[in-house]
Amino acid sequence: MGSRRNFIKQTGIIGMVGLINPIETFAEVSQTKSFLSASKTKWTDGSRLVVSISMQFEAGGQPDNAESPFPQNIQKGYIDLPAATWYNYGYKEGIPRMLDNWDKLGVKVTSHMVGTAVLKNPELAKEIVQRGHEAAAHGMNWSTQYTMPYEEEKKFIKDGVDAIKNITGFTAIGYNANWLRRGTNTLNILQELGFKYHIDDISRDEPFIIQVKNKDFAVVPYTLRCNDIVLIEGKNFSADQFLQQVKMEFDQLYAESETQRRQMSISFHDRIGGTPQMVKAANDLIKYMQQHKGVSFKRKDEIAEMALQDKTTIRE
Repeated sequence: MGSRRNFIKQTGIIGMVGLINPIETFAEVSQTKSFLSASKTKWTDGSRLVVSISMQFEAGGQPDNAESPFPQNIQKGYIDLPAATWYNYGYKEGIPRMLDNWDKLGVKVTSHMVGTAVLKNPELAKEIVQRGHEAAAHGMNWSTQYTMPYEEEKKFIKDGVDAIKNITGFTAIGYNANWLRRGTNTLNILQELGFKYHIDDISRDEPFIIQVKNKDFAVVPYTLRCNDIVLIEGKNFSADQFLQQVKMEFDQLYAESETQRRQMSISFHDRIGGTPQMVKAANDLIKYMQQHKGVSFKRKDEIAEMALQDKTTIRE
């Protein structure tokens, strides 16, 4: 059975053709169905389902007393020292362990980098890029950007981009705001600064194109459903519960990808996704996905470029 989207398009086309020449209408139905299916199910590289992995590089960039698994009862005027060590784990153990895992699996990911985290751990930031992963911008620090005036926000974003560029040599073209909370000016600023896409949108399971300043701009949807900070820290899932939920998501999207274009997103944070149990879960999960024909793993800059070049990409 075809997708709802294709059904609507098919009935519209068939209706228009029928008004012109009803005798030939039904003879062309199968050909029309084949064309619509091919244009909406195939990625330009022939992939059936594209999986996009995020690796958040935030540790070291957090403010004092940032949210952590410890009780939020530290008295005013004191620094939560144990909580700081939870974040430190992200760059001391988490990202190095995840990088080794990606290499073993042969996949490349997108690392959303906080500018101050990059400046505090420059060698690690460089290693991420040297291993072939994408460096995407994630603000200069953890400040709330949606409240900033236009020029202040522009500087905030640009400072983060410059930190990545100066340390790694990589020019970030993708953006992720803190907890996805961009402001009304953010997209205009990103377009001005030369970005090609953002991920602060969870409204679809495939990339789409919007108009920003009368120019095309790609949206590569993020995820909360397959996100370790939401499931592991927010809901206290165990690693095997996380594995099962994400596997179920994959199974459904893979089935849907037979009739429509699908993208799956998974998100890991340095101090959470980089723990031994979570890396083992990620390893098992990706090996399972790799057993399915037509599944490819792509960086988000690659997905954005494919979407921008493909005339059949959804436009909003």
